[in-house]
Amino acid sequence: MDALIRLIRERGRPVVAGLDPTLADIPAHISEGARDFEGAAQRVFDFNKGLIDALYDVVPAVKPQSAFYEALGWRGVRALSETIDYAKSKGLYVILDGKRGDVGSTAEAYARAYLGDGGLGAAFGADALTVNAYTGSDGVTPFAEAAKKYGKAIFALVKTSNPSSSEIQDLDVGGARVYEAMGRLCSEWGAGDVGGFGYSSVGAVVGATYPEEAAALRAALKRTFFLVPGYGFQGGSAEQVKHAFDKDGGGAVVNNSRGLMYAWKKEGCDEKDYANAARRAAIKMRDDIKL
Repeated sequence: MDALIRLIRERGRPVVAGLDPTLADIPAHISEGARDFEGAAQRVFDFNKGLIDALYDVVPAVKPQSAFYEALGWRGVRALSETIDYAKSKGLYVILDGKRGDVGSTAEAYARAYLGDGGLGAAFGADALTVNAYTGSDGVTPFAEAAKKYGKAIFALVKTSNPSSSEIQDLDVGGARVYEAMGRLCSEWGAGDVGGFGYSSVGAVVGATYPEEAAALRAALKRTFFLVPGYGFQGGSAEQVKHAFDKDGGGAVVNNSRGLMYAWKKEGCDEKDYANAARRAAIKMRDDIKL
């Protein structure tokens, strides 16, 4: 996590810009003329480049969500890879939101694809990967080991921001909630790989929409860095996300996808100014959080 924490301190903004574009939502002057997957993928990448160019000196990290690229087939996956490469060329930390989760050799293959090099070089080259840890240690250990080996990180789902997360994550298991038990496991999985800033390479996804739970997890998980989704469009407020941070204003980074990507719509400015609108929204978000 050290690389991410350094960038957060340099930029002064604990903000992750989500890159989850759909062709129908990006500005018409970019999307026009796309008649097949090849054209759509190229325009998605062009849109991302505009955002990255406007944000790279303002935010420390971007988080492309793989599903939005996979929806365009192999050409979309190529656009994902190109987006990762371009973001890294601009000095950004890249969290690939894949929520991968499996066991045995399949988990090892996912870990090689997203975190390792498989002997052929890095397939995607992201700095971190989101992982669905609800398969237990068998499904997480390959990712945690790859993160340690290659100097990367993972963020395991702990308390997610969606409304129905309580159906599973809030169940009582021996006097504790499921999400609390998952949090403790994250702490254990990362115990052997703690960086210079005091946080391990195994982070946790903790939703902004559950501030009380976030506060309890923050108090319990001293060495676990939080990725906080749910700000803005999903209802999480600047006041709520503060509970995910430690006493020094560190330990977490907050994601905002639609609020930045499509900021020009809310602002009411010309769509051709979409990138600068995203920049203005990112700066406002930082100022709103006021750690």
